[in-house]
Amino acid sequence: MNYELFIAKRIIAGKKYKNSISSPIIKIAISAIALGIIIMLIAVATGAGLQYKIRDKMAGFKGHIQIVNYDSNNSDVSTVAISKNQDFYPEFKDIEGIKNVQVFANKAGLLRTKTDFEGVVFKGVSTDYNWDFFNEYLVEGRIPNLALPRTKEVLLSQTIVNRLHLKLGDTIFATFLKTSTSKLPSNRKYTIVGIYSSGFAQFDKMMMIGDLREVQNLNKWTENEVGGFEVLLESFDDIEIKGQEIYGDIGATLNAKTIVESYPSVFEWIQLFDNNVWFIIAIMILVAGINMITALLVLILERVQMIGILKALGSANTSIRKIFLYNASYLILKGLFWGNIIGLSIIFIQDYFKVITLNPETYYVNTMPVYISLSQILLLNLGTLVMCFLMLIIPSYIVTKIHPSKSIKFA
Repeated sequence: MNYELFIAKRIIAGKKYKNSISSPIIKIAISAIALGIIIMLIAVATGAGLQYKIRDKMAGFKGHIQIVNYDSNNSDVSTVAISKNQDFYPEFKDIEGIKNVQVFANKAGLLRTKTDFEGVVFKGVSTDYNWDFFNEYLVEGRIPNLALPRTKEVLLSQTIVNRLHLKLGDTIFATFLKTSTSKLPSNRKYTIVGIYSSGFAQFDKMMMIGDLREVQNLNKWTENEVGGFEVLLESFDDIEIKGQEIYGDIGATLNAKTIVESYPSVFEWIQLFDNNVWFIIAIMILVAGINMITALLVLILERVQMIGILKALGSANTSIRKIFLYNASYLILKGLFWGNIIGLSIIFIQDYFKVITLNPETYYVNTMPVYISLSQILLLNLGTLVMCFLMLIIPSYIVTKIHPSKSIKFA
């Protein structure tokens, strides 16, 4: 029989324990543990949520990896055509973990109404395009039908539609400059069949999605000429490795760039979330540990007579320390239990009801995204329990300073 655990249970279950002088301090310690795990859960969930949502949105607009012509042009406009007849298209034969390879071509243009105008990038895509991203953020209408022999249907963002005072089904006039300065601009009419809103202002304010054949026609390209290829990966975590593998598998005249390389400032910014989360976790564990140390010391000092009697009966210092460490562990677990209930409830409410909103101009999202996995929850709880327990080991040595003769004398 583990008599240390037995005594610890009796202390916890006793009415005197619940009504003792130490009761307020114990409640504060439990509250500190609960508050700490709540803040840690929210910090991890929001940090991971923002990272995943921002990188998924960028991949939705640009793909995980873009294969373009190897030249000095770093703009969003396709200036040099690439043959669609490549060994890696429509799929890489020797590289695993690739979800889709899709062709695209971009053309800068100007949308015009009677009173307003707006600069856009017309992204032409083909029937191989993965529409999952735009289906998720579609506000009105539908995706353009690219199966038709030729389509004038386009997908516009809510931002552009609002600025130009347009609506679903309207016809929009577009002007595209010729590559040669001696030629007049090309004018086209398009029909708005879908409106999306991703909340990523950097792209929402300029991106129009339509038929690749329109861009080919504007650039006087053949049907086998495209602006580049977008590669979608099964897992974003493999982007660096797959980027190197793809670069080594394509022709010498082509270049493969990951979105991390194309937009380093954005990914450096979201990587800072990890540092902030680790800082918050460290502070919360430290605060919770200090509160538990205080509660443990109060528990020990409140039961000096009991410690003296146990020592007189032959209990070792180690056994007596175990009694109080078991007691403290119960308090930690109680705080973790309530902290998880409250913290996960807050995360659930935010995930389903989108209570907290953000400025998309700053954070690239309309609402605070949250994401947390079971492994992260378990690691946070286990880490908090272990760290707080380790912080209690040294203070528990105060038991060794209590002498039976002096403590029993005043019992």
